Amino acid sequence: MDIQAYVVAKAGEAREGARSLAKASSQQKNDALLSMAGAMRKRSRELVRENARDVAQAREKGLSRAMIDRLTLTEKRIHDMASGLSEVAALPDPVGEVIRMWQRPNGMTVGRMRVPIGVIGIIYESRPNVTADATSLCLKAGNAAILRGGSEAVHSNKAIVKILRDAAKQHGIHQGAITFIDLVDRAAVMEMLKLEGTIDLIIPRGGEGLIRAVTENSRIPVLKHYKGVCHVFVDRDAELQMAEDICFNAKVQRPGTCNAMETMLVDRKIAGRFLPRMIKRFRDAGVTIKGCPKTKKIVPSVGSAADRDYYNEYLDLILNVKVVEDVDAAMDHIARYSSAHSDTIVTNHYAHAMRFLREVDSSAVLVNASTRLNDGFQFGLGAEIGISTDKIHARGPMGLEELTCTKFIVIGNGQLRE
Repeated sequence: MDIQAYVVAKAGEAREGARSLAKASSQQKNDALLSMAGAMRKRSRELVRENARDVAQAREKGLSRAMIDRLTLTEKRIHDMASGLSEVAALPDPVGEVIRMWQRPNGMTVGRMRVPIGVIGIIYESRPNVTADATSLCLKAGNAAILRGGSEAVHSNKAIVKILRDAAKQHGIHQGAITFIDLVDRAAVMEMLKLEGTIDLIIPRGGEGLIRAVTENSRIPVLKHYKGVCHVFVDRDAELQMAEDICFNAKVQRPGTCNAMETMLVDRKIAGRFLPRMIKRFRDAGVTIKGCPKTKKIVPSVGSAADRDYYNEYLDLILNVKVVEDVDAAMDHIARYSSAHSDTIVTNHYAHAMRFLREVDSSAVLVNASTRLNDGFQFGLGAEIGISTDKIHARGPMGLEELTCTKFIVIGNGQLRE
């Protein structure tokens, strides 16, 4: 079978899975998810073994430290994946929820009901946990998932999909609800993107290059974020120890994620007190600092930041530092360089905080909290399928509700159009 025929067949299987899954009860979906969680824990050694094959190949190919970190499955990360499946099972089922109803003068009642989108194609790189997260959310929201992971994680993804499908089958879930494209040839992705009418939505997760390639070639609607150029602004009225802890967490806790800080902005009035200690703490953690001229005057040993650096999503222990005049200058910088993902202000000044919340146009805007908190679990959504920086349909962490659409429902008693 050639690539086109293979992908068309897989998508057809997913379509059948979506039709079947739309009929599944909430209890049936929840029981399947809980069985998946138990199977993930029980078979964790199998997953670690298969993942080790991918990690070894990644090292041989010279992939970056950040890429290998995203690829690696530890016992803890497997436990976290299983917990994510259980948490999704515990969430309210959005399918069939009537959002609002109103009565018209002719007596008919009009409403809107949440329904599954149908077949959702997930195209992703590196992180094998996406396989479990995407499956759990799609299944609970009544959608079939057609998954195409990166070639660097093929052994991990195959193992995860087998575990999930085996567990789902025990509860009468159609196998097509969890469909995996195991071809590593990129032509398989291009074939997926042509299947308008079979696949209803594409969600790419990965680097900017992947997302742009998917968006440019897809005939199917795409939910996306190109990159996470996230900022923390330390205001003149910040509590400096809090600011130090937030900035350190935002950069160092897991730098290879899209919600890690890439540029730290510091108000001129407190820069002389804040930067020496903060930069030392960063350096002790292995962070490379690129500073603006004002930063270099305060800490001369830092490297120089060029204008192009402020657009970079490093996904590594590299940080831009810029001293700005005030909150207005910080927001101007964010408006120019931010990718509209996650931006934070650290301040005890109420008016500055409220202005930052209103005026910064990002999917999540935070006050006195790390950018790393822009995440489905942290926001109480359970596992997320990604963080969208689009403004249509979904924005921010995409949980269950974001994986449904709505239809109008009308209840009448014989009304006719005059």
